[in-house]
Amino acid sequence: MTSGFSPGRSGGVVARFEAAEVSLLRSLVSMMLGLVAPGRVGDDPLERALGIGAGEAPSDPVLARLFPSAYEDEKEASEFRRYTEATLREGKRADAQTVFDTAKPGRAELTPDQAQAWLRSLNDVRLTLGIKLEVTEEVHDEIATMSEDDPRYPAYVTYDWLTYLQDSLVRALW
Repeated sequence: MTSGFSPGRSGGVVARFEAAEVSLLRSLVSMMLGLVAPGRVGDDPLERALGIGAGEAPSDPVLARLFPSAYEDEKEASEFRRYTEATLREGKRADAQTVFDTAKPGRAELTPDQAQAWLRSLNDVRLTLGIKLEVTEEVHDEIATMSEDDPRYPAYVTYDWLTYLQDSLVRALW
């Protein structure tokens, strides 16, 4: 069985995975669920009730990549972040949860909405892993010359596999 995605019925896609791949995917999206947990909300009770955030830019480079500033001006960026970050986090959590819930060994049909959630979540997982690994455009050359004994090898191969999955999904949706 070839893992990945192929066109399905009615705009959906067919996903095919081995059990070990499903385990890895679920582990990665579980990490995402924890990473994009609700952020700090404002001190005002109304702000807390509405989910308005504190507006602080993340210091973690991964979160800074997942939730980039919308403006160069710090004040404008903070104000924008206050009103959008909670919704963005919830969207990323919902996408990751969709992957977690629909990743199954063997063949599974994904609806168009589920396929789009997979696409967004795979992108988030790749971005996260890419930041942690300090991936550059030369990543494929690095993997090709990297020894399997290199302690970074499994993570780089995982990143490469996620790239393949994302490409496979884009082609299936195209």
